Amino acid sequence: MPVTKLSEQERATWLSALTDWRLSEGKDAIERTFKFSDFSEAWGFMNRVALIAETQEHHPEWSNVYNTVEITLTTHDADGLSQRDVKMAKAIDALL
Repeated sequence: MPVTKLSEQERATWLSALTDWRLSEGKDAIERTFKFSDFSEAWGFMNRVALIAETQEHHPEWSNVYNTVEITLTTHDADGLSQRDVKMAKAIDALL
């Protein structure tokens, strides 16, 4: 089943629902920064996100520095934001 890019209207609707996520600058993607008490807590969070990513077959672009995890979501197959990114963002938010 082909993955389609979100329309401008869909993007506006979903971004208003994903209040802690923001559009990435210079890229058709959304991003969010997560802060934790220490490295161990950040790493545990990343492990839980990795398990979700595997089940959804949708893997984030991310980085970790000590207690901070930065996640960027985009759908390469759609050449931009898709419903897959929204679903993944909601699943990540549910971990908190």
